[in-house]
Amino acid sequence: MTIDTGHAPQRSTHSMPLVFSAGAAIGVLGGMIGLGGAEFRLPLLIGLFAFAALSAVILNKAMSLIVVLAALPARLVAVPASEVAGHWPVAVNLLAGSLLGAWAGATWAVRMRSSTLYTVLAALMVLMAAALLVTHVSPWARSHCRCGPRCPPVSRPGSASAWSRRSWAWPVANC
Repeated sequence: MTIDTGHAPQRSTHSMPLVFSAGAAIGVLGGMIGLGGAEFRLPLLIGLFAFAALSAVILNKAMSLIVVLAALPARLVAVPASEVAGHWPVAVNLLAGSLLGAWAGATWAVRMRSSTLYTVLAALMVLMAAALLVTHVSPWARSHCRCGPRCPPVSRPGSASAWSRRSWAWPVANC
C-alpha cells in the first residue's frame, strides 16, 4: 500500500487572471447545481494545475466547504425554510449516511496508490455525468417527471423523437 505524496508546485506558473476566471466559472456552475463546484474543480486541479490526486481531493473538499457556506444565504432566501424543514427525516438520514461515508472514503483515499485514486476519480466523474444525464435530460427523466406543467415534452410512440426535433430546448433540472 503506497500513499500519494505528490504535491502541487510551490509557485504557480499559470496566469492569475486565468485561474481566477476558471474559479469564477466553477463558482457559477457549482452555485447553480448546489454542489460547491467540486465536480468541475477537481479535473482542473489535476489536469490543468498538475496537483497530485490526493492533494487535489483534499484542497477541493476544503474549497467546496467554503463555497457552499458562501452560497448558503442565497439559497436560504430562494427556498423557504418551511419547505426544507418538511423533508427533515430525509435530510437527517442523508447527512448521517454521508458523514459515515465521507469518513470511510477519506480513509480509503489516503491509503490508495496514486494511480488507483486517479482511476477511481475518473470513474466517479463519468458516473456522475451519466447520472445527471439519465435523471435530468434523458427521455426516461422526462417520462418520470413529477413537476407538472414545467415538465419537458415527452416523445410519443410513432412520432419523431422530441430529442431530435428540439435538441437543446428542454430545461435541465427545473423539476
